Amino acid sequence: MRRVHVEEITKAVRDLTIEANCKLPEESVEAFKEALKREESPLGREVLSQIVENAKVASEEGMPYCQDTGVTVIFLEVGQEVVIEGGSLIDAVNEGVRRATKEGYLRASMVWDPVFERKNTGDNTPAVVHTEIVPGDRVRIVVAPKGAGSENTSRIAMLKPADGWEGVKRFVLETVKLAGPNACPPLTVGVGIGGNFEYCAYLAKKAILRPYGKRHPDPLIAKVEEELLEDINKLGLGPMGFGGTVTAVDVKVEMFPCHIASLPIAVNIQCHATRHAERVI
Repeated sequence: MRRVHVEEITKAVRDLTIEANCKLPEESVEAFKEALKREESPLGREVLSQIVENAKVASEEGMPYCQDTGVTVIFLEVGQEVVIEGGSLIDAVNEGVRRATKEGYLRASMVWDPVFERKNTGDNTPAVVHTEIVPGDRVRIVVAPKGAGSENTSRIAMLKPADGWEGVKRFVLETVKLAGPNACPPLTVGVGIGGNFEYCAYLAKKAILRPYGKRHPDPLIAKVEEELLEDINKLGLGPMGFGGTVTAVDVKVEMFPCHIASLPIAVNIQCHATRHAERVI
């Protein structure tokens, strides 16, 4: 058994949270540069140029790419041959987020409680943590901050099996259309199909982490991703909703078996600030 001290987790989460907020993955920047070549609207091209420049400045200056540092969403893959020692794993994660917020000068966006006083927690905690036990003796940490503008436009539905693919596609396109400029396009659209009520939402969010342009290994699902991307861009919303040919830079679909009487679907809308960073301990 391999032993990992919680302080190592805390330091990794701290560093990754700052990195994710200040430096877009290079693949994201390249996706926007490619979109700039395809965009037909002059205003759309200007917006995309500003997005690319913003990414450059944020990275060079160590400043948040977007002022909405969002909810800190963390995906943990913990090897079953790992022993976490020295304290609570979740407490260690939240301490990392707390340090990042203070030391990285990130905006505190979390309130407790959600309905009544809505008092800010002051340090962007707690994080939303998804933990998966996997083979091996390593811990993989992925930090993916998610702002409210795009998150608020995401949707979930329990369709009827008879709705089939046409029903799924209709729901995806309707969700993007309703999101409009509020989601700050160009978008990355994560789609989770199957599982149950909560699991399809998890699939939709996790799908966004897949690299740009990397299609699903199942040829049928890969074809579906291409079809949805083409149809979304036909909506004409364009960069930041000003009109144009690039409303989304990618669509990523994940599927999971479901009940014979169900067809769960979730659409997780991601704005152009597609931020994430990862480390393996």
